[in-house]
Formats: sequence, C-alpha cells, structure tokens
Amino acid sequence: MTSFEEQRTRMVERQLRARGIGSARVLAAMGEVPRESFVPERLREFAYEDGPLPIGEEQTISQPYIVALMIEAADVSPGDRVLEVGAGSGYAATVMSRIADRVYAIERHEALATSARRRVIELGYDNLVILAGDGSLGLPAHAPFDAILVAAGGDKVPEPLKQQLAIGGRLVVPIGGESLQSLICVTRTGENDWREDNLGGVRFVPLIGAHGR
Repeated sequence: MTSFEEQRTRMVERQLRARGIGSARVLAAMGEVPRESFVPERLREFAYEDGPLPIGEEQTISQPYIVALMIEAADVSPGDRVLEVGAGSGYAATVMSRIADRVYAIERHEALATSARRRVIELGYDNLVILAGDGSLGLPAHAPFDAILVAAGGDKVPEPLKQQLAIGGRLVVPIGGESLQSLICVTRTGENDWREDNLGGVRFVPLIGAHGR
C-alpha cells in the first residue's frame, strides 16, 4: 500500500465507520476515490485529516465524514441519477459516481468547475458531468433526480430543487444562518408532498444564486 492508500483506509475506519456510517456502498466508494487528487498540491499531505480544506475561490472540500453522511442520507444507490450543487473540486461527485449510474454536478465558480472537469477526466471517471452555473436553479433538462446533494448553506430549501426530485427521492441540504446550519433531508413522498428530517448541525459556505442567499 502507498501512504495515501493507508491513510484512506484509516480514514474510512476511524472517521466514517467508527462514527456510524454503515452503508457498505458509501464506505467502499470513499475508500476508492483518491481524495489527495482533489485538494491543492500544497495541501496533499493533509488530504485525509478530519476536517475541510481550502480549494480556492473561498471554497472548501468538505470533511470526509460530512461527505459520507450526506451521501448515505440521500440513499445514493446503483442506477440512480444524482445532482450535486456546489461541486467544488469534484470530490463528492466522484465518490457518488462510484455508486450511482449518472452524476451531474454544478459549480458556480468557472475556474473550479474547469479544474474539476479536467481532474475527473484525467482520473478516468466517465459517468459524471461537471458544469459551471447557478446550482440553486437545479438542472431541469436532466430531472427528475433520485438524489440531490447541496454543498452550500441557504436560508431555505430551494424550490426548484424540490420540484426536480423524483417521487421517493431525497434532497440533502444545509439550511440556516451563514455561520451554522442544520443538515436537512427532504424526501419527496408524493407529487405535492415532501417530508423533512433534521440530521444535525453543520457549517457550509453560503449558497449563492437566484434561490440562494
């Protein structure tokens, strides 16, 4: 094993499984994707630390546990069509691509979207698409989605994202103030019905856009 492979294995066991992440699919995907390839070169030695890291444009790559928690909460499964809002470096979208059939990820910063797109191509992941744009609008051309994950916090659940969920699908999104939010899982239970569950406190960068802050 290389040093990064060893660190990845420890991360899965100590940061994820030990904290209650039980999905075999999520644990396997997190153990496969090289997180060190999704952080700036100067920060690679910290890639598997238990926290977020800056990736430029005042954005971050989320703590590994939060990535796993959100994917597990969204019940991302084989055959799913998934949307991620706030792609950042492309890490979470790539993890989900190891489980789902197709992943679409939107990043509002063109520079981050371009580098993420280049990165996933170089790594050989071919079932995800990274786009630059306003993620709060969703991606209606490719809806409905079985799961939607939002890696930025707003003061309310964006209505377009709720409408783009398939019935039975789940939307995981941080909602609250700019410094602290609650991670909310919205399940679409019918054509005009949704259920919300609170998964606990989190801290994300602001969701900027037409249906963001």
